[in-house]
Amino acid sequence: MHKELLKKYIEGNYLTDDECETVVSWLEESPENMNEYKTLHKIYDAFLWNRYGENYNILSGIQLKKRSIKRQLIILSRYAAVFLIAVLGCYIFLTYFGAPEAVRTETARNTVFVPPGQRAEITLTDGTKVWLNARTRFIYPEKFDPDHRDVYLDGEAYFEVEKDEKRPFTVRTDNYNIKVLGPEFNVIAYKGSELFETSLLEGSVEVKSHDEKSSCVLSPDNIAYTENGKLKTAPLIDKNFLLWKDGIIYFDNETVLEIMKKLELYFDIKIDVQNKSIITHRYSGKFRTKDGVEQVLKVLQLKHMFKYTRDDSANIISIL
Repeated sequence: MHKELLKKYIEGNYLTDDECETVVSWLEESPENMNEYKTLHKIYDAFLWNRYGENYNILSGIQLKKRSIKRQLIILSRYAAVFLIAVLGCYIFLTYFGAPEAVRTETARNTVFVPPGQRAEITLTDGTKVWLNARTRFIYPEKFDPDHRDVYLDGEAYFEVEKDEKRPFTVRTDNYNIKVLGPEFNVIAYKGSELFETSLLEGSVEVKSHDEKSSCVLSPDNIAYTENGKLKTAPLIDKNFLLWKDGIIYFDNETVLEIMKKLELYFDIKIDVQNKSIITHRYSGKFRTKDGVEQVLKVLQLKHMFKYTRDDSANIISIL
């Protein structure tokens, strides 16, 4: 993979859908690729840490007069080691990539893409916290405009929005826009999927289609969803589905087909259920995302016997 593309991904710069898929495919090719990415990302973080002077702030906070000379030397040697690591990291990153784009010029917007089976948490410049689920693409500006705060979501995210009455916060998706009038809510809006849900925990949100033909305003503990292309609302009874923030997939009396659709979304794999005798069976349970899709299938096998095969080259699981 071209190093310029990996550089853009690490720096959080805008990537097209094809570019995101190229990076994610490269990461999944081998553990060595993933380790290389993690190493370079840590080095990039060290570069920014060193550039913006946090090392100097730490050093300037040491109260030398209150410690013995020996203690001073120990402390200074530790910070000197950290400083040296940061400097070496800067050298390695610059040698491999050159100066980061975020340092050279101001970036208009950032893109975060969460790989299958992973999740992420970020804090926006206004203090808003965002949790991103697997296979989620999230685009946000480097700096919000004075009169509004707009972000784009393709996937699932949980928001804790920082209150600012002068600048409304809007989450834009492919089919609906969610205007935030309250701080805590969850949105599911994967591109190419019929599933759309907005669940409100606190405050209020307005959900409106792009053509403005359908809209609703949610009150706390209610959910907006689509059924047969129509926007509907219902009480939010079970909040366990929010466990994904902690790396847990939760199913509540869901059919095999419903479960497989979610697994396809979260793990970016095609699941072909050829065994029609099990499609109406319902399951409830909790699974750790890090255990992978096959762990879920093995647990389901304990209740209803079925076999499955996995073809990694075609990225498909067949349930027989």
